[in-house]
Parts: sequence; C-alpha cells; structure tokens
Amino acid sequence: MPPTEPKPTSASSSPASRSAPEAASPPPAGPIDLPTFAGNLARLVEESGKAMAAYMRPREEGLVQDDVAEDIADVMKTIGNVAEYWLADPQRTLDAQSRLIGGYLELWSSTLKRLSGQETKPVAAPPPRDGRFMDPEWNNNPFFDALKQTYLLTSNWAENMVEEAEIDAHTKHKAEFYVRQIASAVSPSNFVLTNPELLRTTLASNGENLVRGMKMLAEDIEAGGGDLKIRQTDSSKFQVGENLATTPGKVIFENELMQLIQYAPQTEDVLALPLVIIPPWINKFYVLDLTAEKSFVRWAVEHGITVFMVSWVNPGPELAGKGFEDYMRDGVLKAFEVAKKAAHVEHFHALGYCVGGTMLAITLAWLAAGRKDVGVRTVSFLTTQVDFAQAGDLKVFIDEEQIANLERKMLETGVMEGRKMANAFNMLRANDLIWPYVVNNYLKGQAPFPFDILYWNSDSTRLPAANHSFYLRNCYLDNKLAQGKLLLAGLPLNLRAIDLPMYSVATREDHIAPATSVFNGLQLFGARARFVLAGSGHIAGVINPPARGKYQYWTGGPPEGTLEGWIDTAEQHPGSWWPDWLQWLEQQDTHRLPAREPGGGVFSPIEDAPGRYVKVKS
Repeated sequence: MPPTEPKPTSASSSPASRSAPEAASPPPAGPIDLPTFAGNLARLVEESGKAMAAYMRPREEGLVQDDVAEDIADVMKTIGNVAEYWLADPQRTLDAQSRLIGGYLELWSSTLKRLSGQETKPVAAPPPRDGRFMDPEWNNNPFFDALKQTYLLTSNWAENMVEEAEIDAHTKHKAEFYVRQIASAVSPSNFVLTNPELLRTTLASNGENLVRGMKMLAEDIEAGGGDLKIRQTDSSKFQVGENLATTPGKVIFENELMQLIQYAPQTEDVLALPLVIIPPWINKFYVLDLTAEKSFVRWAVEHGITVFMVSWVNPGPELAGKGFEDYMRDGVLKAFEVAKKAAHVEHFHALGYCVGGTMLAITLAWLAAGRKDVGVRTVSFLTTQVDFAQAGDLKVFIDEEQIANLERKMLETGVMEGRKMANAFNMLRANDLIWPYVVNNYLKGQAPFPFDILYWNSDSTRLPAANHSFYLRNCYLDNKLAQGKLLLAGLPLNLRAIDLPMYSVATREDHIAPATSVFNGLQLFGARARFVLAGSGHIAGVINPPARGKYQYWTGGPPEGTLEGWIDTAEQHPGSWWPDWLQWLEQQDTHRLPAREPGGGVFSPIEDAPGRYVKVKS
C-alpha cells in the first residue's frame, strides 16, 4: 500500500499529482554570464563527485549489493520474448517496421508543412492528463514539437507491439509494464537539452539549478544508504507524534509484533461497540491518522467511536521467522482480546485497510473454520483484496522465479527492506511518483513542497521474511484464498463461511488494489456486503475527510456480476464516503455508553500515542 500517491504539472486527481511544486516558468534567459556559468560547471563536477562517492562508498564497504544485473536480465528476457514473436515471421517483421517508419515519415511531412507556414494536425498527441508536455514550447516550437511527437510515436508503437504479441499472459503483462517504465525514463522531458523549460531555467540561472540539483542528488543517495531515495516532500516539516499521528490516546498493550493504541474519547458518550482497526503491516498505520484535518481516526473518535489501532513493529532480523500465523495470533487476535477487555464488551466492530484487510479476512475465515466466535459484530474493508486474479501491476513482480530470488535475498538479512517495497509501489506510477521529482529536484534544483501523504509514503517499514513469503505465495502467486485452498494453522479457509454485516470500499483509480479485484473478491464471502466505490486512488480515495468536499463516491446494489454493470446502475454522491460508513455502522448497533478512558482500568497505559514502534525508521 503506497500512495499513493507531487507531480509538477499533472492534472491528475491523485494526491501525488496535486502536491508537487508548480513553480512559474523562469523568465526568458538574457545573455549568459560566462564566468558564472563556468564556475557553476566546476561546482557541478564537484557535487557530482560527492554523489558518486555516496553511491560507491556503501558498495566498497559491502553494505549494499546491487540487483541491477538480475533486474536488467529479466527485462531483456521479457522484451526478448516480444521481439521473438515479431521476428519469427518475416511478414510480421515487415509490418512492424512499416508502421514505425510510416509514422516517422508522416511526422516528417507534417513538420515540413508546418515550417512552411501551413496549419497541421499532430501526428501523435499526449493523453489529456499527461503533465510532461505542458510548457507552451512543446507545441509552439517546431523542433520541440517534432521531438515530442517522435517520442510519442515510438513509445506508442512499442506498446502496440507488446499488446498485439501472441505470448503468454504473464509475460505480456510484464512486457507492458517494462515498456511503460522504459518509455517514462527516456521521455525528452527528463533531460536538460531536450526540455524547453529546463533549458530556459539553466540559461536564466547560469547553471545554478543543476548545481543545486546535484547537491540534492548526493544528499538523497546518502540518505538512501547508497541507493537513490528520491525526496518527494520536504521531510523537515513533519514529525510523527508532533504534527502527524496526533490524535490523543495511549498505548495500552505491546508485544514483539505490535502495540495496541486506544484513543481518548472526545465525546461524552460513545457507541457501545468499539472499533478495532487492522492496518497494513507493509506500511505505517498513521496514514489513517495524518494531520488533524485528514485523520480518519480523529474523525471517528469525534463522532463517538471508541477506536483501537494496531501499530505493527518495524521488524529486524530477529523476527525473520515470524510468519502469517504469528501475525494473526499475536497481532489481530491479541488486539481483539485486549480491546474487548479494555472496553468491557463481548462484541466489537473490526476494520482492515489494504493488506491489513486481507489479514483480517483470513483471520475471520480461520475463526469460522474452527467454529470460534471472538465477538466480531461487523467487518469493514478498505481497498482490500481477497481474490488476486486481477490484482493489477503488482503481479508483474510475482512469479516463481522472482519470488525464489526474493526469498534467497531475504534469507541473508531476515527481512525485506522497506525501500524495495516502496520502489515497487512508486514504479506503478512512475510518471507521478518518480520522474516529476527527478526533473523538479535534480534538474530544476527545486526542493519539493511539504505533503503529509508523501512523507508517510517515504516512511517505509521492513517485512519479516516468513510472513512476506507466505503472503506473496499464497495470495499473489497461487491465489489460494480465493480458491478455498489456503491452509493456516491446520485449518482450511473458506471465505464463504464468513457471514457478517460487511462494508467494503474500493477506489476507482486504485493501482494497488484495483476496484475490479476488490469487487470480484466480495462475491466470495458468505454475506452480502454494502459496496462503495470512491473517487481517486488508493490513498486519496480513502483519506478523504468530509470537510474538504473533494471527490465523490457511488453506492448501489450488492456486488454482483461485473463492476462495470454495477456502476451503470449506481448512484453518485459528492464528497466523502465517511458519513455513509458511519451511518451504516450506527445502524448495526445503536446503543451508547458513557465515554471510556484508555485501558479501561484493566490495562495501565504504557506511553502516549502514537507509541515507539511507529517511529522506528528503516
């Protein structure tokens, strides 16, 4: 679960695309100050030496082992399969060549006409939401216009070659992903000499922007321990527990896998049934408790809900052997047990977000298989998958060979480093979360704006080897949960045995848990869920407080048939889905009680929320 989700010029509705610096274009460059320019070039070389030293030092000391060769080999092998299909038949080869050369000839003819003063239509145009080519010079200057269209023609041709290749589905999916990554990387917008805005900036500042950018590059390689950790926000503006994760509460329980937070009441009375939240263990919980204005936790507490939150440990090698069963027993089930005692109740509501929801669903199926009732009255799922057949681009990283390689690497350290997962999530939206920052930070020399969601996105956490391997193999690779073939702690799991009031939210632009995947998975449960489709993506669609009046959501009948069919008859509502969820929750049990204090006289508070575990850096 990544952010999700600042892109300097995109019109996208994702949080990433709304938060990147959008500095005004620099004024037209005057005459170059040659001495200053030469001095900045010397400083650029000096800063580049520091960047190279930051990259090489950890490798010379054996602290970093590169996976680049393996990654490149997989890319070449995958794209080679596409090339083999087109080269195997001379007629197909001729067709592929003709299409590309024909496009170039058409563009050449169009460019010549334009240079002669004639009006022409573009041979290739970027998508409406593509923010890379927003500068007027991309259209007004014939050179940059031709460069842009040449790039678009080539990248579109490459994508069509993959799409039309008759190869196995997984290889095609990987090839589509890799071609998009390559196309994003070689865009002319990413280079000084082929980007008109960068050229103006460089000339206007006599190269000062490149010096600043190289300095930031060296700092970011240093911060990444030898790997580039692209800064997506001004991290100095945020501190967990000070201006993030500030909802008052206490840690009332902890073990080696998690802390359990109970938040302090903010109303005189509360719903009788408390809410236990199971967040993802691959991210930190405070995405649900960002700034006070965006905090789902604070909003729920302010509306009379007693909220308990699991805060997963950021594991080290000593927890390498902790598997899915350990996380279920010592995490989810222990949180249920402690919450009931602290709230003096026998029943409660449960909520899971992303893979936290997947773990919650597996736990409920395991309880049902063992005919155990621990008091779960309702379950809410936020962007949760249980059927991974259509799990989106993350499946590009999932096959037997890649998982086996990952397991060998995790065997050496006991954990999967958080930066690897963060990099994978960022690659899903490279034109939002990677290349805009390369341009803005290292070529324009501008620091990104402060943005809480992207600070959280970069605050990654490690994953214990055993748990991560179980999850990847049984869910993503073999999809055993959906097929009813998953065994956990000796019991076969069947989602249809879960018969509880259910509320499920998917987001329309989700790249992590695609809405179709969430929708299809709901049809495997034994209960009919209230399904809600929210606007925007995996993070912004969920973290959408009502006071902001942003986006929209759809409600309709039960999740049956196809998502497209459901949308056709669904009703659209403006704003946040949070009030709809609250109304549904209150309908399940309307009883209220005097507000409860953290611990309930049973557990002595250990420390103030958000606790120590969430503050551990990877």
